[in-house]
Parts: sequence; C-alpha cells; structure tokens
Amino acid sequence: MARNIKAQRGNELRCRGWRQETILRMLENNLENAEIPDALIVYTGARATRDWESYDRIVESLKSLADDETLIIQSGKPIFRHRTHERAPRVVMANGNVLGRWADDRNYYELQRKGLTFYPGMTAAAWQYIGSQGIIQGTYQSFMGAGEQNFGGDLAGRVILTAGCGGMGGAQPLAGKLAGAAILCVDPNAQNIRRRVDIGYCDRMTESVDEAIRLIEEARRSKAALSVGLVGNAADTHPFLLARGFQPDVVTDQVNTDPYRGYIPSGMTPDEAFQAMQTDPEGTAKRGLESLVKQVEAMLEFKRRGAIVFEYGNDLRERAANAGLTEALEMGSFITLFIRPLFCEGKGPFRWLAATGNSKDIAHVDELVRRTFPENKAISRWISLAQKYMPTEGLPARIGWLGYGERSKLARLVNAAVANGELSGPIAFTRDHLDSGSVAYPLRETEHMPDGSDFISDWPILNALLACSGGADLVAVHSHGNRWQSAGQTVVADGSKLAEARITAVMDGDTAMGIVRHAEAGVEKARETRTGHGLKP
Repeated sequence: MARNIKAQRGNELRCRGWRQETILRMLENNLENAEIPDALIVYTGARATRDWESYDRIVESLKSLADDETLIIQSGKPIFRHRTHERAPRVVMANGNVLGRWADDRNYYELQRKGLTFYPGMTAAAWQYIGSQGIIQGTYQSFMGAGEQNFGGDLAGRVILTAGCGGMGGAQPLAGKLAGAAILCVDPNAQNIRRRVDIGYCDRMTESVDEAIRLIEEARRSKAALSVGLVGNAADTHPFLLARGFQPDVVTDQVNTDPYRGYIPSGMTPDEAFQAMQTDPEGTAKRGLESLVKQVEAMLEFKRRGAIVFEYGNDLRERAANAGLTEALEMGSFITLFIRPLFCEGKGPFRWLAATGNSKDIAHVDELVRRTFPENKAISRWISLAQKYMPTEGLPARIGWLGYGERSKLARLVNAAVANGELSGPIAFTRDHLDSGSVAYPLRETEHMPDGSDFISDWPILNALLACSGGADLVAVHSHGNRWQSAGQTVVADGSKLAEARITAVMDGDTAMGIVRHAEAGVEKARETRTGHGLKP
C-alpha cells in the first residue's frame, strides 16, 4: 500500500525536543522529495531507511528519544538507543560500509538483496536531501567554471549536452539555464523529465530528437538560455546526434552508472530494466554496461570534435575503462577542473532548512547572508538567482557555498534570531557529503591528490569523529561498496546557548578538516589557507 509521507510543518512537537523533531522532519522531508517514495528510494537507488519496518521503528524511537540519549542506526535499521549526554549526537549511523574484497558490485548487490546493507547515497540515508536544489549550485558552479576557462566567462550562445534528469541529475537543466547556456538533458524515464518541467527546473520536454535539435539550435543562434529534456537513452541519442552533425560546446553526464541499480540498457524501458534485474541481474547488468560504453564512445567523439567533456562524479569513466574503453580516463573531472580551489578554502555545499516549514524563515536567512558577507559577491549573486528561480521542494531550504568561519558565523546569527523570535522556529544546518574534508572518492573528490593519497579514507572517519566530539545532532559515515566513503552531519539551531556552542565547534571543525586534508596532500592554496587561519598541530 502506498504511503504518502510529508514532513510535518508548524510548531507542534511530536518528540521530546526540537533536536529530535527536526531530525524526524528531515527524514520525512527526504521521502516527500523522493523519486520512488513507496520503495523508500530517494534518488538513484539510494534509500532513506532499509525497509518500512525500520522506518516505523526509527520514527517511534525519535518520538520518545530523550535529550541525553543517542539512537544508533546500521544501514538504515535502528539497532538500539544508548544513554549518552546532552551534547552528544541524537543520531549516529553507519550505512553501506563493506570490507574491501567483499565490496565489489556483485557482492554488494547480493548483500543488499539479503537485506544486510543498502546503498545510502550521500544525503539520502542521512536524511539531508532537500530536492534537486541540493546539488544545483555545485552544478551551476561547474558550468560557470567551464565558461570561465574556455569561453571568456560567457555561456550565452553555447550548448551543453548531458544525460540524467532524475535525483541529483535533475538539477542540470536549471543549472545550465542559470549559467546562460542552452542545455539538452537526455533521460530514458519520461517521469523524471516531467517532474522537472512541473517544478520549473526544465523549460521544455520532447520525445523527438529532431525537435530537441531544433529548439537547442534556435536558442544557440539567439543566445537564449533554454533547457530541454529529451526522453531517450543516451546510448542511442548521443550517436544519433553525432550522425546528424549536432555539436555541443560542453558535454557531461549525471546518469546512474551502476549496472545493478540504474543504468538502463538500450532498448529497454526503465520498468522493463527493473523487472529484468530481478530475474536476470547478471545478464541485465552486462547489457547495461555495453550500452554505457556506447554512450561514452559518443562523448569521446564529441571531445575529438572540439567539445569540452568532463565527468560529473558518477563513475562513468571507470565503468567504461573497466569494460575496455580505457580512453574514457582521458576525460577530466568537475572536481579537479572547477571545484578543488574552493575546497582548499573549506568551501562547499552548505545548506539550511526551516524546520517549521515557514518559507519566510528562509527569506530572513537570505537577507542575513547578504548583510553578513557583503564582500562575497558569489554568494549574493547565488541568493538572488535562488530566490528568483528555485521552487520549494518539501520543507523550505537554501544552499550556499560558504567556507571556514563563515558557516559558523551565519549559524550563530541564525541561532540568535531563533532565540529572539525573528524566526518561527529552528533551522537545521547540514551539507552535501561532496565537501572538502568529508569524502574519500578517488574518481571524484580525492582524484589526483598531489601526494597520491587519493585512496586514504581516514579523512571522512576523522571528520565524523570530530563532528561527534563537537556535538552535531546527527553524524553519518557512508560507503558505496569499494568506490567511496563519506561523512555527513546535521546541527540544529534551536536558539539555545548549547546550540551556539555546538554550532561553532562542529562547523569550524568540519571546514578546518577540509583545508587541512588538502594542505596535507600538498595543495599549495590549501597550505596558504591553513597558515592564514592558524590551523596547526
């Protein structure tokens, strides 16, 4: 039976305190924004909890959890609650962590089928997802970076070709439009594109390649910003576009590349692929990988014809290379090309969410950001764009890239605004796991570290330990098999003195970890930042 989960709004508490209530509302918010909520799938196969029984038990535990208790969760299943203390996290969790040789795709998939673990994504299982807005600034930042490095800082009259319009990829059409480009986004699931059109993230939807080409070329000639969603499989549409002589300026991708969780084989609908995976997982995964290789071959041909081509952190290059297309490794990564300099300042995708559901609270924080950081033109420009173009998905929220000292400064001001009644209730602060010191991901965040430490996963573990020490309300350590490990955290500004102390310790520790991680790896800009902030042993 379908369950229509919505995050509770207003000031009525079901839990014993706002810290627990806010965490519960964030869990509900994940499912309110989920791609397949009936299956607890938030995006690209990533789940909020292991199963509905676990969900119900988590909800009941949060409702009765005391201010000096901590709920322990293992891969989406509540295990027990433990008496700790008031400053300790209310929830700690470890999701999807599997030891090395047992963590390959096949074993990982079988462990999930047995109900022993699950794929947590980065914000799904940690209940930090805020809809497509959560990734949109990073995607926008990357597109702008491509424009600055290759097109004189202007994407007007330029064309972006990409794929993947569900979950994280759903931010791409709007991010490309905000960057001034004409962007064509391909997805085999019409519902994914329709959803983005309905919420204002995509301008047009079509099932015709010819119509898509016409719309994009018209926008290119008039230098108009436009987003078009094309229903189709990139393994089929990309080669067809090449044959038609269509040449984009930028090519990237955010499809789900996992052959067991989401890459749709050519010739199959998403529903057919899902059913085939249940009856013939190995054969379906093989067909999916063959299709993925065709897509990457087309992307490489676009590159040979002059396009700027890069991977957007979905393991596309590795999947293709392991299947024999080693040329895929010549693609760049959005992290090394556009984002790492920001990481070296401790900057990353920082988010805040209004626990009461009052959109005026987000507007108030927007103005706080502008007044507090007048010299930060990038964040002011982003806030203006977000206010104009970002629809509310679930609980009102905002994302803005802020660095060391900036995050805690803003959060303390927000906490004071909660205390004096300027805001209707608590604000939750969190971030994407894609951040400067919280991820070990050799083909994304930690690719090509100067000292060769790409594969060292001490850093996300240290990040989580430090977040616990500082008093975060929720701390998570996640993995996706043998591909990456990450840490996430949430802090609730409830207006209390205790919250003020925890905010400073957690946020400054988190951003400092990112700076130091890159400085230790030998990145010169991070070393300068570390020295400037006095982050010494």
